[in-house]
Amino acid sequence: MRMVVLGLGYLGATHAACMAELGHEVLGIEVDPEKREQLAAGVVPFYEPGLPELLRKHIDSGRLTVSGSYRDAAEFADVFFIAVGTPQKKGEYGADLQYVDAAIDELIPLLTRDGLILGKSTVPVGTAQRLSDRAAELAKDVDVEIAWNPEFLREGYAVKDTLQPDRLVLGRFAGGRAESVSRDIYSSIIDSGTPFIITDPPTAELVKTSANAFLATKISFINAIAEVCDAAGADVKAIADAIGYDSRIGRKFLNAGIGFGGGCLPKDIRAFMARAGELGAAEALTFLREVDNVNMRRRTRMVELAREVCGGTLLGKRVAILGAAFKPESDDVRDSPALNVAGQIQLQGASVSVYDPKAMDNSRKLFPTLDYSSSALEACDQADAMLLLTEWQEFLSLDPAELGKRVRHKNLVDGRMCLNPTVWESAGWNYRV
Repeated sequence: MRMVVLGLGYLGATHAACMAELGHEVLGIEVDPEKREQLAAGVVPFYEPGLPELLRKHIDSGRLTVSGSYRDAAEFADVFFIAVGTPQKKGEYGADLQYVDAAIDELIPLLTRDGLILGKSTVPVGTAQRLSDRAAELAKDVDVEIAWNPEFLREGYAVKDTLQPDRLVLGRFAGGRAESVSRDIYSSIIDSGTPFIITDPPTAELVKTSANAFLATKISFINAIAEVCDAAGADVKAIADAIGYDSRIGRKFLNAGIGFGGGCLPKDIRAFMARAGELGAAEALTFLREVDNVNMRRRTRMVELAREVCGGTLLGKRVAILGAAFKPESDDVRDSPALNVAGQIQLQGASVSVYDPKAMDNSRKLFPTLDYSSSALEACDQADAMLLLTEWQEFLSLDPAELGKRVRHKNLVDGRMCLNPTVWESAGWNYRV
């Protein structure tokens, strides 16, 4: 089948390459000239394991082509995926839908035949209905159907999550062809046994935001328990392991520490809060606000621990920050807890040196005043404290004895609770979580 993907950022580039892998002919539309040129040459402008190989494969095969023209898009196919960004509004909690609206406004007047638009972007509930009304105004003697097909990608596993998802969700209005077309698009995935859940558009929109809110809640829950453990002298990791054996709870997303970040959970939970407030769902708003508050408190707690191990002040101290990406196997530093902590520590008078295996360039763009090192050992040279804030495998393999020779004081704050305390303490380190 021929199809168009509008927007070739993280979501769109992955979806386009994976649709080509499923055997479809795909045209990707990207309005940013630099990004478009890179993708057309088979270069992925961000880090995602497995995606560069898949992109190059289908650029070379001809199944995937890249353009900046919406007119090309209108002529190429009658099935369109919206995969543009929905960032948080500046100075507000709500989602900024200008890119989604622009895609609709640019594409629909160019259509000369009936079209189906499938939304992949994460949007507030009610967006599909609003866009359907807008499409009816813009369409010129053609019928344009809007449906919502949310994504559930994990950074670091995006290709797998697209080709082997744990579920597919489609929210469609009655009487259209969205379901039959989507079944054709995803036929091999559905045939493999993946559940295909058909709903109305508001439900599909809420499935995505609810999933992210629940994951954020699990993280904030265990971090709230960590606050109690700090006061009671209990072991939060042991608690997480014990309750994780309960099949109703599960162990995933129960890792206490510095909290969540990235380009999805923080902005999506805040957009959910904003929409809940607009709909008058006061109790949901209060609950989601506390989930966000708990998460932000963990960052402050890391700064307090760093100051504590440095003798009560950060003024004039040297602090090594291992990790800048919000999670391993990613170069994404959007709303990164690690960089937020690094910035706060620097503001309190410390010299901060950051190292991350993949996110250095993005970190420099966001926090240019921090110092950056070319290795973990260099970052830790003469450090008064080391904070591990992203659980890269490279950091888990560090030798505490070798590292101890480089630092000024053996103070370690394990913000991800991913190291073995016994190993580090036996090497003379002051281990804190």
